[in-house]
Amino acid sequence: MNWKYLILGVVLAGAISPVKADQLEKIKSAGTLRCATFADVPPFASPDLKTRQMAGFDVDLCNAIAKELGVKAEIKPVSVEARVPEVKLGRVDITVANLAYTLSRAEQIQFSDPYYLAKEMLIVPASDPGKSKADFAGQRIASTKGSTSEMSIKLNKSEPLTFQDTASAYLAVQQGKARGMVANTMTTTKFVNESKTKGKEMRMIEEPMLYQPIGIGMAKDNPDLTAKINEVLRKLDTSGELNKIWDKWLGQNTEYKMTRTDKVVSLSELKFDPIP
Repeated sequence: MNWKYLILGVVLAGAISPVKADQLEKIKSAGTLRCATFADVPPFASPDLKTRQMAGFDVDLCNAIAKELGVKAEIKPVSVEARVPEVKLGRVDITVANLAYTLSRAEQIQFSDPYYLAKEMLIVPASDPGKSKADFAGQRIASTKGSTSEMSIKLNKSEPLTFQDTASAYLAVQQGKARGMVANTMTTTKFVNESKTKGKEMRMIEEPMLYQPIGIGMAKDNPDLTAKINEVLRKLDTSGELNKIWDKWLGQNTEYKMTRTDKVVSLSELKFDPIP
């Protein structure tokens, strides 16, 4: 045996960097899908007052995806602004937290195909004379920090007043610290309905502040995981499971009374103006 060539081969083999394992392989090996959700943003994810376990649309979606992957879901509540960093740094496998596609986010993480097209809506006191979003340019508007709601306020040339959660942002409007508040349709609908019997009555401006595709966030350069998540989302959509979860948390028998009409499609099939 030529020991010279054997030793050289061992050295060269050690010098070659191992191929990075796709995250999907790691998830299956661990038997766990680490899933980031909101910490306290109902109806997406918030602690159940009775069980003290996280519950909501995003939590159920995480569990449904984990089931299709043949693993268990590990829910990790995070702040609004931590949704992208947590998955980017590898602390979670996916982020399911009403995560809207933006150009800046797409530079940092990989998005799945969207599973619905959301709207950022502006609510103001019922007595406010404003009729369109242009009427609120230059005005102070409340939102959650690091959200697309905040981005939509800036794009409207309004002044954002940000908070860690939607409840605090809404309180700012009730206290007169901001002229209005921007959040997704579900959240704003809930606050408007609540205001009819409690606090200062609110109304919604009909013109959306922003349209935004909502998808699942993953770390970049994991083609197998991306393909699998898209496959699972389409399966959940086709089987009716996505609509079932939607109806449970946002449907006609809830305070939101919303019907999901979207289908899981690729971003290229949607007509929208991506925000920075």
